[in-house]
Amino acid sequence: MKQYKVGIVGATGMVGQRFSLLLENHPWFEVVALAASARNKGKTYAEACEGRWKMTVPMPGKYKDMVMYDATADAEEIASKVDFIFCAVDMKKDEIRALEEKYAKLECPVCSNNSAHRGTPDVPMIIPEINADHAEIIPAQRKRLGTKRGFIAVKSNCSIQSYVPALSALMDFEPTEVSVCTYQAISGAGKTFETWPEMVDNVIPYIGGEEEKSEKEPMKIWGRIEGDHIEPATVPVISAQCLRVACSDGHMAAASVKFKNKPSKEVMIERWNNFKGRAQELKLPSAPEHYLTYCEEDNRPQTKLDRMTENGMGVTIGRLREDTIFDYKFVSLSHNTLRGAAGGAVLMAELLCAEGYMDR
Repeated sequence: MKQYKVGIVGATGMVGQRFSLLLENHPWFEVVALAASARNKGKTYAEACEGRWKMTVPMPGKYKDMVMYDATADAEEIASKVDFIFCAVDMKKDEIRALEEKYAKLECPVCSNNSAHRGTPDVPMIIPEINADHAEIIPAQRKRLGTKRGFIAVKSNCSIQSYVPALSALMDFEPTEVSVCTYQAISGAGKTFETWPEMVDNVIPYIGGEEEKSEKEPMKIWGRIEGDHIEPATVPVISAQCLRVACSDGHMAAASVKFKNKPSKEVMIERWNNFKGRAQELKLPSAPEHYLTYCEEDNRPQTKLDRMTENGMGVTIGRLREDTIFDYKFVSLSHNTLRGAAGGAVLMAELLCAEGYMDR
């Protein structure tokens, strides 16, 4: 496989830090640029993250002395040095949209962890095992942007990464209604227990904007390309509640689902355990061998025990049983900063490289 030079824009935040760990020894990608806000320009990565390193393992030594760029002011220089960027900035949405389009128009593809462009009709929001074909909208986006190579692709919200894959394996049974409650770790807010002591021994029944994302984003994932845009699906109808819970990492979902054609429990479990997508077909470096794993034990999946399944890139499912209102209910779990954030974006980038969208 080709080698690609990449940049991390938003490198000092929690997701940016996770990117640095995932890319430290990546077989295809070499980090040659780290960028963040103007106040970090000229500092080394170690200096910029001093007192702010939130990972449980140390900063990779190879990045400590790399000198930081200003993500906005130095965009042209960064774009000239890299084949594409990963973007995970903490800015207002309109500023993020402008920044990501700036890089794309500099002919630098953007693999974004941000939500700003998830609703843009010609920006693919890709889970490589589920809707890899949505990359085919990129030529239409390039036409709109006036670019030959530059484009934006986004990773979906971390809250949907546990239950949407479970439902995607069952779409031919035509799920019609879904009620889901997510129990989301504090790292999803970029926090640790040291920086957010109020979360110790606590549950907060509100995460700003999360329920809307949890209800709308799956529809784009399950949608189809029509001309110059992605047309969202209209079923199943999803009702979501999102709670912040006292866990460091790992988002759990408790879902109930009604089908037009109700499958048996045995068929559902077989579908989950054998589900594969384009990421597995291509044997992408970050792709889990088993994307979905069903746990037979009554008390699994558990956040602490199961969030690192398949190096944090797998989804674990359990407690499948009949529902008194819907057809079935189940519990599922994904790692929110790996599969749900940086890891999902790295896997998406691998897909786009393998399919030729990053070629010069």
